Amino acid sequence: MILDQLVTATKKRIERQQQQVTLAQLKAQVAQLPTRTTFPFETQLGQPGLAVIGELKKASPSKGLIATDFPYQQIACDYEQAGVAAISVLTEPDYFQGNDQFLPQVAKTVKLPLLRKDFTVAPYMIYQARLLGASAILLIVAILTDQELRADLALADQLGLSALVEAHDAQEIKRALAAGARVIGVNNRNLKDFSVDLENSIQLRQQVPADVLFVAESGIKTAADIARLKAAGIDAVLIGETLMRATDKAVQLQELGV
Repeated sequence: MILDQLVTATKKRIERQQQQVTLAQLKAQVAQLPTRTTFPFETQLGQPGLAVIGELKKASPSKGLIATDFPYQQIACDYEQAGVAAISVLTEPDYFQGNDQFLPQVAKTVKLPLLRKDFTVAPYMIYQARLLGASAILLIVAILTDQELRADLALADQLGLSALVEAHDAQEIKRALAAGARVIGVNNRNLKDFSVDLENSIQLRQQVPADVLFVAESGIKTAADIARLKAAGIDAVLIGETLMRATDKAVQLQELGV
């Protein structure tokens, strides 16, 4: 399964990075940063109406190369001007052609909260995210134990980072809630065969309390899709390919009805 391959590749990458900068050194660098007392990612997603997280994504395992030309800083500016609530920045290099340095460069360009979209497999990556300028990290229930999930959420809180906790089914929703997730995302894409079904988000929304932010991810392409998700009480949507392929991001969002 692609998720297993992503986890393996990420663990190898983190091992290489720790040979250059140790965890102790990384912690020392983060300790020099100003203390954060607010969570802007959650504040933005909690605004009235359906919030949009625009994704900076050059490629993906399911779609291959999405953007031959990838002026990510300009795209981030376009997203901000179009009115998105937050930006998701892919930093995974092997399958998504991301790069850690996209994050600090985008952070210098826009004022929006940034989600580090990567496959968090170790506390090292959470410290990295804080140092790189992220406001939020991605925690995928399927690749973490309950103990790891709780510990990662606690560390994110300590560092002033929100966590988008991604689930794929009802059991994973229960695990996310039990760990204390304040933001839950449901991926509509089946990572076994890459099929997409928006009904996954719509059905699982009923399993999540109203005071927990709910994000629908993947496969959102039309105004009809947006209408269905709004009707289901979804708080936010994460849109990647549809926005990345749009020449005019603002016009695309208007056409989607958000």
